Amino acid sequence: MANHDRNKKILLDLVKKPDNSRCADCEAPDPDWASYKLGTFVCLTCTGTHRNLSNISRIKSIHLDFWDDELVEFMRANGNASARAFYEMAVPPFYYRPRQQDCAVLREQWIRAKYERQEFTSQGKHLQQAYSSGLYEGSLWKKGRDNGHYLKRRFVLSEKDFTLRYFTTDSQTKGPKAVIAVKTLNATFQPEKIGHPHGLQLTYLCEDHTRNLFVYHEDAQEIVNWFCAIRATRLAYLKTAFPMASDSELLPWITRNYLKEGYMEKTGPLQREPFKKRWFVLDAADRKLLYFKTQLDAVELGAVFIGQESQGYSTGECEPRGTRGNKWKFGIIVETPERQFVFMCEQEREQKEWVAAFSQVISRPMLPQDYTSKPHPLPPRTTPVSPTHCPPGLHQ
Repeated sequence: MANHDRNKKILLDLVKKPDNSRCADCEAPDPDWASYKLGTFVCLTCTGTHRNLSNISRIKSIHLDFWDDELVEFMRANGNASARAFYEMAVPPFYYRPRQQDCAVLREQWIRAKYERQEFTSQGKHLQQAYSSGLYEGSLWKKGRDNGHYLKRRFVLSEKDFTLRYFTTDSQTKGPKAVIAVKTLNATFQPEKIGHPHGLQLTYLCEDHTRNLFVYHEDAQEIVNWFCAIRATRLAYLKTAFPMASDSELLPWITRNYLKEGYMEKTGPLQREPFKKRWFVLDAADRKLLYFKTQLDAVELGAVFIGQESQGYSTGECEPRGTRGNKWKFGIIVETPERQFVFMCEQEREQKEWVAAFSQVISRPMLPQDYTSKPHPLPPRTTPVSPTHCPPGLHQ
């Protein structure tokens, strides 16, 4: 008969080993569960997908469930490192490995790709051709620019000329509705913003302005294939543009999530104009703060470049005094060499999160490519504004 206490201790010792101390699928720390068919230690969140793969994976709690001796020995003989050596043997460099904070569709399809389809083993590697062949096309539901209706559109992604095209029903014979250069294309999952679990936001530059496309597909594997195809094409472009760079240097630039998003109130350049509610997006990679009228707008209203501290950029909390037109009370100053920006947040928590995000960008040294985003910054002001109070122009 199995010794419950002894087996539990063995499992607890196993999960403390460096290879097992993080979830085998999303790297969440301190996993409390294990797949006794795969020999892996996983987090509670990832167990949901494993339970849906009952013919491949079976889940038990390390702390709560009873473990037979043979299952414990199987876990001891395997573990996360052993599973990765087999199931992740041939993960292409562009493939995004989801983390704990990533959306459900990314994590689910990563788990299914590994264990169900075995896309990254020698036997299943051919399945990667679906999104790595250099040409990907199909239909996506796209939000209309001036309304909230999603319409079916045909998209074609080509590595040959590094473009993404989409067609309306009428334009399929006349030509594409838009031709998007992969050079500036970004893709990030936005299920909450779009209101669909498979919602994907595509962002690109058009005439120096940021434009958004909001799309989704009903099939989870298909939308993740689109994401993978975009990343594959982006990596191919970056290798062409920067032939001397290694994959590890290029990977952070393939696609990116935004550092911080949300509504704030914004006043005008003179700091006397009424505050207006705007949706802000802080793109840490491009060092830009973009703002839109709403979170689903197609075109930006403006952008603020965020340089580094030595060039006169700073940020801090602001105590509003006599401000006009603002409904929210938690202020932020962003100081640039050209002007001061004042924003208002609805909650103190949001204020602190925005200040921390701005500080993270400002404290990071600029890279050579950052200077192409904006003319060389002016020297810092000789009389900077204290970050603890709003500028005098607001003290009406």
